[in-house]
Amino acid sequence: MRLHVGCAMWSLKSWQGRFIGSSDRLRSYSGWCDAVEGNTTFYATPALDTVRSWADQTSPDFRFVLKLPREATHVRQLSDVEVLSEFYRVIEPLGDRVHALWIQLPGSFGPGDLPILSRFLRGLPTDFRYAVEVRDPAFFHDPRELSARLAESRAEWVPFDTTAFFRTPPTSDGEREAWLKKPRMPLRTAALTDRPIIRYLGRDDPARTIEGWQRWVPIVAGWLREGRTPTFFVHTPDNADAPELCRRFHDEVRALVPELEPLPVPQALEPEGPATLW
Repeated sequence: MRLHVGCAMWSLKSWQGRFIGSSDRLRSYSGWCDAVEGNTTFYATPALDTVRSWADQTSPDFRFVLKLPREATHVRQLSDVEVLSEFYRVIEPLGDRVHALWIQLPGSFGPGDLPILSRFLRGLPTDFRYAVEVRDPAFFHDPRELSARLAESRAEWVPFDTTAFFRTPPTSDGEREAWLKKPRMPLRTAALTDRPIIRYLGRDDPARTIEGWQRWVPIVAGWLREGRTPTFFVHTPDNADAPELCRRFHDEVRALVPELEPLPVPQALEPEGPATLW
């Protein structure tokens, strides 16, 4: 029984000296969380040696949810599977650490485009699991056809829960920026597969973030009792406390499911060396 929790990145300036050290930042992060969103792969396929370093810095139990390159999803609009051949070659060192490959689709992708998605999913390598995120609200108003097509490929539907964030006006510069950029998505709490993935956006105030995720705690606990392996990603506009919040969510679910093993205790960071002139 596993509940994976993680953030949208494994390195942030405000985490330095608190959650991560000055080197091997992924290794430090993996002491706090056991999953991460791989957003960088959307913009560029990393070098093979870089991916090998990701594997070296994480335990076999750590999980990556890697976003498919935008060349496939946005530029070529799901018309070309072959463009992903280098991406698949490069991520091979991660092995089972690849929990799912994440297909984030633009808001322009609507219900009329579902045959294109079905063809694309059928053409992808079957030794990976896939998770699809859509942004057109029409899918949420009538989810049946998308759910059926995803089920054909054992693909999960990834909801981005922004409902708590948009409940009240922003109160910080970071929240004001997110208010303009983040999608206002309808709430979805159903799982299609044994590996549901939730992306949750809270507020910069940790107490309000915790308050906003309360609906998810019993849902995730129920999935665990059903034998599913959920992954819960915590976002806030500044992400300053995100690793600690991930552990708090895990603890709240574990209070309902005591047989869920706790996350490992983070290792103390090595103190930074004294400043020198050299």
